Amino acid sequence: MSMHARWLDERRREHYHKLAKEEGYRSRASFKIMQIDDHFNIFKRGNSIVDLGASPGGWLQVARERVGASGKVIGVDLKPIKPINGVTTIIGDITNNDTVFDLLDKLKGKADIVLSDMAPNITGCYSIDHARSIHLCMSAIDICNRILKINGQFVTKVFMGNMLNILMNRLKTHFQSVKIYSPDASRPTSSEIYVISKGFLPSTTSNIQCIKKSKDNNEFYKRGDLP
Repeated sequence: MSMHARWLDERRREHYHKLAKEEGYRSRASFKIMQIDDHFNIFKRGNSIVDLGASPGGWLQVARERVGASGKVIGVDLKPIKPINGVTTIIGDITNNDTVFDLLDKLKGKADIVLSDMAPNITGCYSIDHARSIHLCMSAIDICNRILKINGQFVTKVFMGNMLNILMNRLKTHFQSVKIYSPDASRPTSSEIYVISKGFLPSTTSNIQCIKKSKDNNEFYKRGDLP
């Protein structure tokens, strides 16, 4: 990266970081979901929202504001999330059936929108990090098949790479519209992009009561950008 590119990158990071503090948001990522919503009209008043990998809660804050008091917002993460007024949080691994049972119980139905800003633990080997990012997205699609309403929407972060087409093809089997977007609040040099999918069409009808609770140990993933 050139010195000028680094300077521009730092200025953008600093701008959104300061803006988040000034406006009371927990991270500059709040502006990413705002910009995605402004461009694609994701949120509507009264929607039920599930945010996967929700810590520290920046997306939850925006979702709460935009769906209004009549909406429902639930965040799931391995780490505790500092309370947000009007938001329900779950500590758990979304790939574990126990967490899904808990989520469905709190939803009292299914979600209108599933959000995922999840990212893998960074190894420093980009091919591995990219593959793990794709795997997380695939897992989130599986969760959609269990908790997302027909015609619902799904927004997910993914790292660019040679496996992106695999993800896009999978999404296109489940959604009527699949588009890639890079919000201005993302760093110019970042490898992250967001995929906005609309018009969910589940492939099967699963009975959650028939799924056995898993005792497997799941790999630890956390939210975060590439360095």
